[in-house]
Amino acid sequence: MDKSGMFVGGAIGAAMVIIIVAVLFVYPPESLKPEISPTNKQPTIVEATPLFSHSLSLIEIFEKSEPGVVRVNVQRGESEDVIGGVGSGFVFDKKGHIITNAHVVKDANKVVVTFLDGRSYNAEIIGVDEYTDLAVIKVNADLILLHPLFIGDSSNLKVGEDIAAIGNPFGLSGSMTSGIVSQLGRLLPSGSGYSIPDVIQTDAAINPGNSGGPLLNMRGEIVGINTAIQSATGEFTGVGFAIPSQTVAKIIPTLVEEGEYKHPWIGISGRDIDPDMANVLNLKDAIGFLVITVVEGSPAFDAGLIGSDKTIEVDGVNYPMGGDIILAVDGIEVRKIDDILVHLQRAKSVGDEMILEVLRDGRTTNLTIILQERPNGN
Repeated sequence: MDKSGMFVGGAIGAAMVIIIVAVLFVYPPESLKPEISPTNKQPTIVEATPLFSHSLSLIEIFEKSEPGVVRVNVQRGESEDVIGGVGSGFVFDKKGHIITNAHVVKDANKVVVTFLDGRSYNAEIIGVDEYTDLAVIKVNADLILLHPLFIGDSSNLKVGEDIAAIGNPFGLSGSMTSGIVSQLGRLLPSGSGYSIPDVIQTDAAINPGNSGGPLLNMRGEIVGINTAIQSATGEFTGVGFAIPSQTVAKIIPTLVEEGEYKHPWIGISGRDIDPDMANVLNLKDAIGFLVITVVEGSPAFDAGLIGSDKTIEVDGVNYPMGGDIILAVDGIEVRKIDDILVHLQRAKSVGDEMILEVLRDGRTTNLTIILQERPNGN
């Protein structure tokens, strides 16, 4: 995994690192639509914000959403004098659950949530999933302050679609920016040791302190949670990233109930088939994922996947040979590793079966694997 130039950060006073800085916090939703979750298992949600069938103006989106967006202040260290971090979040339900980024509350000794009217409450960390950079915190706040926001379906997003982000950039509470969806299905390296798949790319201005805040479509629905920017200065330069609402809808209910989410895992490493490798392997098309290493005892190992056992040098470049080439998962074509990871994220859970179509020795065959829980990547 290439993690060069990518990392997250939501603290205002933190040193700006030179590559990818995570800067968003979460915007909380109240109700989840069954079609968002691949399992169609919808948690019990109370008093959902009504869904608008028509487009709203940016002014309307801000006015309807701002009451549900909060500021999240974090203290790291034993002393009150220690500089903490600031980020964003949003109300998830009337029980006081608030969604934000995992990197926002990581290693926090104290978390304080501030609502629109300025009232603040100490928050308890309920659940954290570092693999998707999502976290749930909870406050014992007055019901009048709890305005859950509606989570939309990010699978309906299109490149070029207008979106808006609300958060607390540089600690400036209640700030809104707008832009478009500039790409979908990005793979975002993270500090967990695994990449976050299916990430939304946007050109809406996102800066440190936005982390955990909501990304909304023009109907006022949350379609993502701002989590990172790509920058050489630590400030926004035109490319931001958000965790899609499909992932939020799948992960958050489990974090609320169990405090953690168990991700499915295959247990392989390898490389995408590029044109040069396709020529070396005598492949017709440059698609698929070549398995180079199979982790002993992993689901892939138990299913009999084979990794590369030799290399061949062509024009001074060494190419791995002999490994299985994954062409499809559950009937979905695999062009590159992203397709496998997105399918795992969207549709699979620990204990599920997954059928791999692999090319081995010039012939295609199907292998069935039983997905296990992902081991710690650190």
